Order: sequence, then structure tokens, then C-alpha cells
Amino acid sequence: MNASEHADGVPDVAAFTRLQAAPAAGTIAAGSRPTPRLLRAWRYTRLALHLVQGLLTVAFVYPLCRRPAHQALRRRWSAGLLRVLGIELETRGEAVAPGCMLVANHISWVDIFVINALAPAAFVSKAEVRNWPLIGWLAERNDTIFLRRGSRGHARIINAEIAGLLDAGCNVAIFPEGTTTDGSHLLHFHAALLQPTIACGHPLQPLALQYRTADDRFSRAPAYDGELSLGECVANIVASRRTIARVTVAAPIPTCDGVDRRTLAAHAHAQIAAVIAEPGAASPQPGT
Repeated sequence: MNASEHADGVPDVAAFTRLQAAPAAGTIAAGSRPTPRLLRAWRYTRLALHLVQGLLTVAFVYPLCRRPAHQALRRRWSAGLLRVLGIELETRGEAVAPGCMLVANHISWVDIFVINALAPAAFVSKAEVRNWPLIGWLAERNDTIFLRRGSRGHARIINAEIAGLLDAGCNVAIFPEGTTTDGSHLLHFHAALLQPTIACGHPLQPLALQYRTADDRFSRAPAYDGELSLGECVANIVASRRTIARVTVAAPIPTCDGVDRRTLAAHAHAQIAAVIAEPGAASPQPGT
């Protein structure tokens, strides 16, 4: 599978078992120092242990807890994963409001955990993910909403499921580009994915995701695009001494004033694009 096949909000967790054989990183920013071999080995070891901890938590702790506890555990585990990978979370702008549909640009499988470390959310994924070994089981137990494309009847069911989560004060997150980029540009938004938040009258809140080096330059180390494998992507992240995951949160956009989904998509797209287009925000350095 290539990166675009993992762009629906659920990473290929099974592929983490192959990380020890992943190739050396080759896409960290020019001038940044790669992590020493010993530190890389330590990160891989901690990553394996962290994944096992997560699996055990979902299997044995989740059944004893309700959704608020699940969200707290997910937030803590996601923040721990970022620390293991040498990624520092930095937030700008507004606070994430409860009961909003979160709309973000999509760069990496790490995006899911960056958002969950900031504000735990239910992610919308293609229905096929439910049948993936291990991944489907994990996704189903973490509030993933499985969308069967091309079925109007199923879309109504999904809209009701999303509305129920939003009404309960939960956040639902989508990546309306439908695939990943390296973070230097923004693709067209699929407006149909925004219809549920209009139907239930809850706000939409744009999140602009960026990955930066320690000296605040564009980094494509976390990018999971093109034909890059998950193992190669993780190796690039581990090889980067320090990566900043910057999330710029815009103010919630109301949807109860008769706004149509194309206008809403254009508004969210413009707000995210404006952040990415800031001088120096997404200008790849030579060698990246």
C-alpha cells in the first residue's frame, strides 16, 4: 500500500512490527543533525513498548471505562507517542471547542495522534478499514466512524452517528483532502464530507497542521505521501532529532445560518491555506 491508501484517519499499526528493518531516513531538513544510532534504537524500543501498552489498554482497560475515560486515555497515549518519536506539540490560535467537526489538512499518519493529543476526536474512515486485521479492531474501539462510500442510505446513518457524537460534546475529525501531501501545499476539499455538521447544526473548526524543525524550518520528515512506506516514514521521523508539530486552530465556523457545504469547504480551505502560505511556513529547504 502507498501513503494515499492510509489517508482516511487510521494508520497501518501492523506495519510498526517491521520498523526494525526500515531503511535509513533520507528526507530530514538540510542542516539538521540526525539522531545518533543509539538514540534511534532507544526510540524504536520505546515505540514498541508504547504500542504494546496501547493494545493492552484498549483490550483490558477500555471495557471497564466510559467514553470520557477513553478520551483521556487516548489523549495521554497520543501525547506519549509524540514524545517517543521526538515530536513536540505546539498550538496556536483558538482553543478547540467541544462538539465541533474538526477539519484539517493531511500530511502523515502522525496527524491523528497530534489531533488526539490536542483534543481527542472520532475520525471518519472508509468502511474497509473495519475489516483490516488488528487495525480495524483498534479503530472500532476508538470511536472511528466507518463510511461506506456511494450509499445514500448509509450516509444518512453516518450523519446520525456524527450528530450523536457532536450533540454529546465530542469532536469529530476529517481530512477533506482525501489523501496526504508533504505539507507544503493544500489540495481541494471534498465538500460532501462536511454535510453532517451542517445537517446537525454544529460548528466546523479548521486546524492547520505543520511540521517544523527545531530552528523553525519546513520539515517533510513526517510526510507520508507518494509511494513512501510506513516503515520509511517512521524511520524519517525517528532520524530527526526534534520535530515540532504545530497546530494553528481557527475560530469555529457556524453552520446554522443556511450555509451550503461548498461555501463552508471554501471558507475552511482558505483559513488553512492562509497559514500554510505564510512566509517561510511551507518552503522546503534544499535537500528536504
